Amino acid sequence: MFSFGSKLLLLFLLAFPCGLISIGQVSADSDSAEDVDPDASVDEEEDEDEVLVEEDQMQASDGDEDDSEAADKLLTSHPDADITIIFMTGEEFPANEIVRFLVGFTNKGSQDFTVQSLEASFRYPQDFQFYIQNFTALPLSTVVQPAAQASFEYSFIPAQPMAGRPFGLVILLNYLDSEGNGFQTAVYNQTVTITEKEEGLDGETMFMYIFLVGLVVLMLFGMYQVLESRTKKRLPVKIEKGTGGMSDVDISWIPQETLNVMNKASPKTSPRKRTKRAVGVDQ
Repeated sequence: MFSFGSKLLLLFLLAFPCGLISIGQVSADSDSAEDVDPDASVDEEEDEDEVLVEEDQMQASDGDEDDSEAADKLLTSHPDADITIIFMTGEEFPANEIVRFLVGFTNKGSQDFTVQSLEASFRYPQDFQFYIQNFTALPLSTVVQPAAQASFEYSFIPAQPMAGRPFGLVILLNYLDSEGNGFQTAVYNQTVTITEKEEGLDGETMFMYIFLVGLVVLMLFGMYQVLESRTKKRLPVKIEKGTGGMSDVDISWIPQETLNVMNKASPKTSPRKRTKRAVGVDQ
């Protein structure tokens, strides 16, 4: 009996932990299932949001395409509008100087045109979609009736750092017809070179001129000194000489006795002795 009870107890002790482990697994599976369901719902919601975002992006891209198409329509010119341009300052574009031009608008149709604005800009010459300098648009709001003309003046100043380089100059005229349709005409669309204005006299040029004048003066002074030294070498030196002989001297006033003594005297006799001898003769 005791052995049967011990065996039963031993079986219970072995079966109880196994039951606890199986119950824990079942509860864990249920918890994981409960945990997975919110994540799955979140994923489904995210997928729905992505689909909605993609639809919005598609609609936005469609709207952009519509805007681009509308912009393309605005870039067209009306066949009844005849537009000309003339530069009042010449087709030279000096940096930091005012450039003026006139735009003429002629209505050759049977309906009115409303000229809205006139704008100008410098573009990158390799890509005219890239703006280098954009000037302020000139609002006009001028109505041009059929068979009528109108002219508009515009001016701008190219920036000083742009001097010496080519840029694309684009001048656009925006106008509407009587039905409200917008049009745009590229009045001028060419590559121009911004020139640098030559000033009258700047500091660098003045210094160069002063240096050149000083150099010329120095060269002239050096040439004068060289010529003067050569002239002094060529001029003969005048040396004063006494009388060459008695024939060049008037001796008519000397007594004959004295002349005889002087002729008899030896040339080697010193002047002192000759003087003493002449004195003795006179006595």
